[in-house]
Amino acid sequence: MSGTRGSRMEKLRIAICDDEEVQRKLLKKYLEEWAGKKGIPLEIRLFPSGEGFLFAWEDDRNYGLLVLDIEMGKMNGMELAAAVRRQDEEIPILFVTGYDRYMAQGYEVSALHYLLKPVHKEKMFAVLDRLERKGKAEPKLLFQTEEGMLSLPVSKVWYVEARAHQCILYTAEEEYVLRSSMGETVRYLEEYREFVRCHRSYLVNVGHVSALVKPELVLDDKRRLPVSRSAEKEVNRMFIDFYKG
Repeated sequence: MSGTRGSRMEKLRIAICDDEEVQRKLLKKYLEEWAGKKGIPLEIRLFPSGEGFLFAWEDDRNYGLLVLDIEMGKMNGMELAAAVRRQDEEIPILFVTGYDRYMAQGYEVSALHYLLKPVHKEKMFAVLDRLERKGKAEPKLLFQTEEGMLSLPVSKVWYVEARAHQCILYTAEEEYVLRSSMGETVRYLEEYREFVRCHRSYLVNVGHVSALVKPELVLDDKRRLPVSRSAEKEVNRMFIDFYKG
């Protein structure tokens, strides 16, 4: 991403839709700080309601990112996202909310990510970095599964689990039985900075880790994975390094 959606725009235009003024200002501050560090020209428009955004959307759909709260007035953020998706299948949508019960619906509208309030600046920066990398062709991973070959972008892989004599790969919505062993999978993925082995039975994508709570780590959708004592130091280092960018 060169500060634009595609290459037609000179700046990244972002719409923030949240019915709380404090939240709108906070998200705007985070976005401006991230763009300043990246040297990306930025234009942000703030909307206090889904209806207000849709009214403006009819005349101007030239945005590179939508940041939507979910719990809002008459039209909630999920309904707003569905309305947008009917007209634009590609625009990135980032949900921010105080509730995690909408996670599955978020994936139904192909959300870029889902951040829980209070939004941590480092976590938001990581999501924005991922959006930026998407414009640079995100690396694809190739796996041999029981059903055949599987190609996935790095960000789609949440974690891998060694279970009995099988190796299971998990995405947000699916799980796949791999034909490779855990050791082979670790060796394949170790060149990517996103992955760290948190336990002898688990390899995790730190881009989907929201918190480290000993002796576990918490994923964005609240799933929890164990962290072995021997892996604690490396997991902490990888987590910090990843969000530093």
